[in-house]
Amino acid sequence: MSAVYKEDQEDWVTVCLKYLLFVFNFLFWVGGAAVLGVGVWTLVEKSDYLSLLASSTFAVSAYILILAGSLVVVTGFLGCCAVIREQRSCLSVYFFCLLVIFLIELVAGVLAYVYYQRLSEELKQHLNQTMTENYAQPGKEAITLAVDRLQQDFKCCGSNNSHDWTLSVYISTKQAESRVVPDSCCKTITPLCGKRDHPSNIYKVEGGCITKLEQFLADHLLVIGAVGIGVACLQICGMVFTCCLYRRIKMEPY
Repeated sequence: MSAVYKEDQEDWVTVCLKYLLFVFNFLFWVGGAAVLGVGVWTLVEKSDYLSLLASSTFAVSAYILILAGSLVVVTGFLGCCAVIREQRSCLSVYFFCLLVIFLIELVAGVLAYVYYQRLSEELKQHLNQTMTENYAQPGKEAITLAVDRLQQDFKCCGSNNSHDWTLSVYISTKQAESRVVPDSCCKTITPLCGKRDHPSNIYKVEGGCITKLEQFLADHLLVIGAVGIGVACLQICGMVFTCCLYRRIKMEPY
């Protein structure tokens, strides 16, 4: 009698583990969609700004999340198949996939956190130089568009302030046509509006564009880090459930 009770109890535990894994797979898909969405959002939302950054860490973090999110979709189907078929080989592959994705997302989260720590210093060292030396120069069309969009989106002018443009290569050439700032600094853009740098005409924001861009990137990095590490922690639960089910199936006679 006790043997029958023990067998029924083992079957009940196995069924519970299977349902837990099904629930995990659903949450895993939702988390994967979030990871993929954040990665795409990061690259698409303000992709022009990436050309203004000295390093590619920000973009790499987003690409890693996109890779991880895509793998999650495939792995989720594999997890359902592994649970339904109750084969140890399928569970082993599923566990390995979870482990790989866990490490990928952890790397993305750590990269985002590390870059967040040195973001301010990088922008202070490189943004002003990038804007003043490359704006409206041959072969630097991407940077020119990025600067124009940056100044219009964030309603700012210059890296630190509008006076930064007095040292730019663009303003010192005939191409500027006597402008003192690019037209994208103007509150209302009209041809040659950059000739007049009065506060009523151009954006005079304390801290300049560097403050605005730093805050924008910092917010994105926090989201990347939080989503990456959050979903990675969720996967730990999945790996534990997978190991438990693997052991239960292994103990059952064929």
